Amino acid sequence: MPAVRTMGFAALIMAGSVFLSRLMGLFRDKVISWQFGAGSETDIYFSAFVVPDFINHLLAGGYLAITLIPLLSRRFSEDPDDGQRFFSAVFCWASAGVCLLSAIAWIAAPQLASAVSPGFTADQTARLSTFLRIILPAQIFFVPGSCFTALLYMHKQFWVPALTPLIYNGCIIAGGLFLPFSGMEGFCWGVPVGAAIGAFLLPAAAVFRTCPVHIRLIWYHPLLKKLILLALPLMIGISLTALDEQFIRIFGSLADTGSVSELSYARRIMLVPVGVVAQAAGVASFPFLTSLLSKGDEAGFTRTLNKALCGSALFVMPLTAYMIAAAEPTLGFLFEGGRFSTHDTASAAPLLRLFLLAVPLWTIQQIISRGFYARQNTLTPAIIGSIVTLFAVPFYIAAAKIQQASGVAAMTTAALGLYTVLLCASWKYRYGTENTFCGLVQKIAISFGLSLPAGAIAYAGTRLIPQIAVENMPLLCQQAPALIHAFSLGISSIVFGIVYVISARLIYPQAVPFRIR
Repeated sequence: MPAVRTMGFAALIMAGSVFLSRLMGLFRDKVISWQFGAGSETDIYFSAFVVPDFINHLLAGGYLAITLIPLLSRRFSEDPDDGQRFFSAVFCWASAGVCLLSAIAWIAAPQLASAVSPGFTADQTARLSTFLRIILPAQIFFVPGSCFTALLYMHKQFWVPALTPLIYNGCIIAGGLFLPFSGMEGFCWGVPVGAAIGAFLLPAAAVFRTCPVHIRLIWYHPLLKKLILLALPLMIGISLTALDEQFIRIFGSLADTGSVSELSYARRIMLVPVGVVAQAAGVASFPFLTSLLSKGDEAGFTRTLNKALCGSALFVMPLTAYMIAAAEPTLGFLFEGGRFSTHDTASAAPLLRLFLLAVPLWTIQQIISRGFYARQNTLTPAIIGSIVTLFAVPFYIAAAKIQQASGVAAMTTAALGLYTVLLCASWKYRYGTENTFCGLVQKIAISFGLSLPAGAIAYAGTRLIPQIAVENMPLLCQQAPALIHAFSLGISSIVFGIVYVISARLIYPQAVPFRIR
C-alpha cells in the first residue's frame, strides 16, 4: 500500500505536468488558429511533423524509457559501475543513430514531403519541405534526452521530466510570436530550440546533479543486444497509438483543405484527458510495476496494475462524457476568433466528439501496455498494433475519400478500440491473471451509467445557452463569442457536476471520493 500511495503521488505530478503542457499546447494552437485559421498554411505546418515523428518512432525514442528502465534498474542494483558503462553505450548509439537518420532525412526532404502529403499541391509540398528541414534537428535532442529521462524515472524523479513539455511548448509559442519569419516559419524554429532546452539540457543537468553517472565513449556492452531485442518490436512496429497523429495528417490531406488543421485542433483537445489520466497513470505506474517484478512480487504487481486500471477508468468516464457534451463550446472558447470562424468550430466539433470516444480506450491500453513492458514483453503489443494498423489503412483511405475528415476521426477511434480489446485478450491469455481486470468492467459500466444523464443535461445546456444569448444579446455574441462559450462551459460543468455527484452518492458512493455535508 505505501507503494500504491507513492505511485498515486507520482501520477498526480505527471497529471499536473501533462495538464499544464496540454494547456500550453492549446494556447499555442489558439495563437495558430487566430493568425492562420484552418487552411493551407496550418495544414502544411502540422504535416511537417510526420517525418521527424517517424524518425523518433523508428529509434524507439518515445519508448526508450520503457525498454531501458528495467535493464538499467537491474544493472545498477547489481553493479553500479557496469550500469554506467551500459548507459554510456546506449547514449552513444542513440545519439549516433538519430544524427545519421536526421541528416539523411534533411537531404531527402523534398522527396519525403511528397510522400507524406499525397493530397498537397506542388507549392504546398515545397513549403512543407522547408518546414521539414527546420523541424528535423529537434530529434537530435529528443532521442539522447530520452536516455537522461529514463535515468530520472529509474530513480523515481518525476519533477524534471514533468517540466520538459512545458519548456518545449513555451519555445514554440515564443518562436511564433516573436521571431520575424513569414507565415508559420517562426513556430517551426521554436521546435528545435524547445527540444534542445527542454528535452535535452534540462534532464541532462538534472542527471549530472542528482544521479551517479558519467558518460564515456563506449560502443559495446553485452546488454545492448537485449535492449535491441526489446526495442526492435517498438522500432519496426507500426502501432496506431504511435502513428495516429501521423495518420490524421497523411490521410487528412486526402480530404478537403483545412481537414488536417481541424483534425489536429480536435485531437489537441482530446489529448488533454488522455494525458491527464491515461498517460499520467501509465508513466507513473511503470517504475513501480518494474520494481515489483524485479523483487518477484507477482501479487503486488497484479494488485498495482488492477488499482491503476480501475482507478483511472472510474475517473475517465465522467470526464469523457462531459467533454463530449461540451465539445462545441470548448472548441469555440479555445480557438474561435481571428481567422478561425464559427463555421470552423461547427466543423471541428463532430471530429472532437469522435476522438473523445476513444479516451477510455486510450486509458486502458496505456496502462495494460505498461504491464507488458514491465514484463519485458514489447513484442506482443507491437505485433497486435502492427496487425491492427495494417488492417485499418485501406479503411482510412476509403473513409477519408467518402466521409472526409469525420471518416478519418471515426477510423482512429474504431482502430484504437480493436487494438485495446485484442491487447487485453492477449494479456488474459498469456498471463492468465484474472485479478488484473477484477472489477474493471463493473466500474466502467457504473461510471458510464452515472455519466450518461449528467452528460445529456449538460449537452442540452450547451445548446440552449447560445440560443438564449443570440436572442437577448446579439451584439455581444458578435463581438465577444468567447464569453458566450465560456459562460456555456461554466454553467454546463456545474450542472454536470451536480447531477453526477448526486447520482453517484445515491447509487455508487465510491465514485465520489468526498462526502457532501
